[in-house]
Amino acid sequence: MEKLALVAQIQAYTGIGIGLMIGLGALGACIGVGIMCSRFLEGAARQPEMIPALQAKVFLLLGLIDASFIIGLGPEVNGCQTTLR
Repeated sequence: MEKLALVAQIQAYTGIGIGLMIGLGALGACIGVGIMCSRFLEGAARQPEMIPALQAKVFLLLGLIDASFIIGLGPEVNGCQTTLR
């Protein structure tokens, strides 16, 4: 009976840990995107002639920031599926 309670406790903490990893990863990506876009708008306001060059770099970095979050979801989702079996 003691082993069953220990396994249940481990599964519960694993779910909490995975939820924190996903939530904090999403929070970090959102903060990064927000800071980058605000700096883009500041730069565009200062030098409007640089908008096309800056815009291309911003879109590239937006994709990389989102990709890093999505790649980080892989092990978390895999761990969640393993825990639920």
